[in-house]
Amino acid sequence: MASCTGMKVKKSEVLDGSEIMELVENKQVFSNFIDHKFSELDTNRDGKLSVNELQPAVADIGAALGLPPQGISPDTDHIYSEVLNQFTHGKHDHVSKTEFKVVLSDILLGMAAGLKRDPIVILRMDGEDLLEFINSTRFEAEMVPLFTHIDSAGGTLRDYIIKALMQLTVDNGMPPSSDLWVVSNIIEPMLHSCAVADGRDQTGISAEIFLEEFKKFLERVAEKLREQPVIVAHSENTFEGTGVRRFLSNKFEVDKVLNAAMTDIPKDRHGKFSKEYLRVALDFIAPSAGLPPYGAVDQMSKVVNEVFKMVNAEDGKLVEQEEFKKLILEILGSLMLQLEGNPISVSSNSVVHEPLNSSSSLLATPS
Repeated sequence: MASCTGMKVKKSEVLDGSEIMELVENKQVFSNFIDHKFSELDTNRDGKLSVNELQPAVADIGAALGLPPQGISPDTDHIYSEVLNQFTHGKHDHVSKTEFKVVLSDILLGMAAGLKRDPIVILRMDGEDLLEFINSTRFEAEMVPLFTHIDSAGGTLRDYIIKALMQLTVDNGMPPSSDLWVVSNIIEPMLHSCAVADGRDQTGISAEIFLEEFKKFLERVAEKLREQPVIVAHSENTFEGTGVRRFLSNKFEVDKVLNAAMTDIPKDRHGKFSKEYLRVALDFIAPSAGLPPYGAVDQMSKVVNEVFKMVNAEDGKLVEQEEFKKLILEILGSLMLQLEGNPISVSSNSVVHEPLNSSSSLLATPS
């Protein structure tokens, strides 16, 4: 995994989709961008992109959506397949430059709309905020109750420090402690250099000892961050149903999106659709309704699963097109009511290991 050092990023900056929108709306610039991207992907130079040649673009789109790499999670792997199907329409072995441009334009505009709705804040964590936290009255006020909770399980001082670290967030000036790069390059070196936290058995650890030693440890972490800043992409989303309600209130938009979704869903020789593709259709509609892809947010996926059970959406039966559309609308209506009654708030923090622009390496162009 690459180091985070050497990246020139402001203390914080907001990605709101405006750069993507400017790229797509500037016809000449976007055409040049497509020429470069297509040429980069067309490794055999035959003027068409095969399914294999499209894979890097699909992977970049998944990364820009915040999904784990393909093959990691069955819950999100189907999204990669759906993105590929958008390029190939589920049946073409090769994609022309014109087809590639149209589909990528739609995908990027969808990303821009998502970022406008839920911007991502890029934070440069250099230890200043962490020092400010540990030298403020907040430190003791937040750490004493945390110590009481940790102390109930016992352990060594090292155990106490590691458990406490997992509770700190970017609001405390600490990059995500669950990130492997942060563990290997920040946390582990500091634990090894701190003799009191070397894992030897400790007994009778008091709140005073814990606060004193944890503060010393965090001061070392802050010093390390000053030498080696970490870039974190931070986002906060609340799904409370308003996006679904707004979408359902616009009949023209609903009909347009539903009809577009139906074109990529297979049907049998009698023109009927299997209910097993309702989840695929919902993922297609999700951006328009202000919903995340299935599998991207655990809490949302649980709600979707409950709604699907309520409407018997996964019994595998074949239905006519109008019945299929009616079921999608019923699912969306149920999701809206569930979220209005119990909104879901999600905060995510991801360490950025490469220079980041509005949608990861997807928009990377030659310097």
